[in-house]
Amino acid sequence: MPTENGSAGFSLKDQLFNRERIEYLAGLFADADSRFDRGGFVRESMKGLSRLELKERIVHLAERLEKQLSPDFSVAAKQITDALPPPLDPNKNDDDFGDFIFAPLGEFVVRNGLEKKHVHRSLRTLKALTQRFSMEDAIRAFLNEHPERTLKELQKWSTHKNYHVRRLVSEGTRPKLPWSKRLTIPVTTPLPLLEPLHADPTRYVTRSVSNHLNDVTKSHPELVLETLDRWKRSGKQDQQELRWMSKHALRTLVKQGSADALRFLGFRPDPQIEVTGYALEETNLRPGEAIEMSFDVAALRDESLMVDYVIDFVKANGKRGPKVHKLKQLELKRGESKSIRKRHVLRANATTYTLYPGTHHVTLQINGTPFGTQSFELLP
Repeated sequence: MPTENGSAGFSLKDQLFNRERIEYLAGLFADADSRFDRGGFVRESMKGLSRLELKERIVHLAERLEKQLSPDFSVAAKQITDALPPPLDPNKNDDDFGDFIFAPLGEFVVRNGLEKKHVHRSLRTLKALTQRFSMEDAIRAFLNEHPERTLKELQKWSTHKNYHVRRLVSEGTRPKLPWSKRLTIPVTTPLPLLEPLHADPTRYVTRSVSNHLNDVTKSHPELVLETLDRWKRSGKQDQQELRWMSKHALRTLVKQGSADALRFLGFRPDPQIEVTGYALEETNLRPGEAIEMSFDVAALRDESLMVDYVIDFVKANGKRGPKVHKLKQLELKRGESKSIRKRHVLRANATTYTLYPGTHHVTLQINGTPFGTQSFELLP
């Protein structure tokens, strides 16, 4: 899901929620029901909108809808589904997240349809909505409040003909879904839902399955490896796709240098290689400039290598925190060597970290094993 941070001069919240998009939403409801006050909804929605952050705007629009739609949720749910445009293009199979303007409709369902008597209708409404915009955040409220009924419904959805519905099964049950409320069900409870999804023909679904497993590795790494091994032996998914899924699912373990994860992916955790000439071109840098590193690697036997580098960034308290970066993967035959160069820009306006002056370290990590460290001074 998109984040609120963007590059300088760009406002994601203003791009996603503005007068044009609100007028579009109002038009859908007005076309479906002539009693809907299109102009009034737009006016009320625009009041104070500019002061609100992205998620606040979702709640704000849901509240405005509560003043327009029926107080009877069963009626309001039908008003919502009647107003929906056609589902997203079924011919696509990836990167079709949908239109963010429908997020407030999911919020409406959560706010008004969470009672036990409404659960069936609410889930049916979310199934319709997710074919226009992912309801991964909204479904989590029902997983927490009505876990058994929601999981039973999601099991049915795992074989639904629409891949957006299938993806919701995996994405909505992720243990650490970014930007969303925490689930109260055990981390391992949704894993059976992934069984049919791992063989899905669409990358949009299999990427979600992989991200889900990556979340699980943070608490149950052995279980994830067992699951991937079982899927590999089952032969239900194309092996090239399953290998991509496995690499994506195990990426956190690989960054941590997990010998079991590396071995599963075909990388020996003790590669027989020689690394020479590792150096940084400049050792005094400022924000906006780049780390320029180079080295040679030679194989003493046939090796599959996953080359990363770890930057120990200085933190606000003066201590250091490591961040692993991917460099490349390569296959070397015995006696073969490769010269590698890498340029890493130290972005002053990065959204995932803040640069602080001080001594930073850059460590080569190959198949999870360190192969030399160099340092540079980040100047103010």
